[in-house]
Amino acid sequence: MRDFRGKTYWLVGASEGLGLALARKLSAAGVHLVLSARRAEALKQAAASLPGPATILPLDVSSTDSVTAAATQLPNLDGMVFLAAVYQPMRAQDWDAKAAEAMADINFTGLVRTLGVALPPMVARNRGHIVITGSLSGFRGLPGAIGYAASKAGTMVLAESLYADLRKTGVTVQLANPGFIRTRLTEKNDFAMPFILEPEATAEILFRHMARGGFKTSFPTLFSWLFRGSQFMPDWLYYRMFPPK
Repeated sequence: MRDFRGKTYWLVGASEGLGLALARKLSAAGVHLVLSARRAEALKQAAASLPGPATILPLDVSSTDSVTAAATQLPNLDGMVFLAAVYQPMRAQDWDAKAAEAMADINFTGLVRTLGVALPPMVARNRGHIVITGSLSGFRGLPGAIGYAASKAGTMVLAESLYADLRKTGVTVQLANPGFIRTRLTEKNDFAMPFILEPEATAEILFRHMARGGFKTSFPTLFSWLFRGSQFMPDWLYYRMFPPK
């Protein structure tokens, strides 16, 4: 089991939802947190709600300049958790270039930017912990998920590549692929969301994964079997399961 006491973790996307719920878990475990998101006031409120010490570091992961500037204020990190995400339901027939670009630029390229400042010092010290949040939607293409599913697939493959390179070093890489979480993002959905989890329950699963180790977890377990198993289905069967919206 990982001992979090006295460690410093950077949570990117920590002002609400899963990010804030995980911040509370880590703070209670003795972690000094650096909380990042775009809204400074929301970060102040988040930090004030924690039982332990926290520093706020507002930034916009869609901006290289913002991430680079924030990097100058980072302490030596023991870990980074990337939770930042935007979501807009979208069919190919209703293409919204601005929304699609935002999902790619925040969900995937935002991860690339933050890794660019957090990972090299960990590699140099041969010590660190990188945690990336993917999604069950990233296992295979889905109707009505233009932008989001693709961006999450990118984060998941990036995590797999990091793990392949770093698994025999002192830098631990972990990936968590949740299903539906009840947040302001999923409020946009107008369809049934099976096995939907509250942020606090999701944070508990993610915290246990971080503490116990192992590379990847996908949950809820029963729901994840559908998405993981879909990778082995022939196209004709898979696309019959998910008719166009």
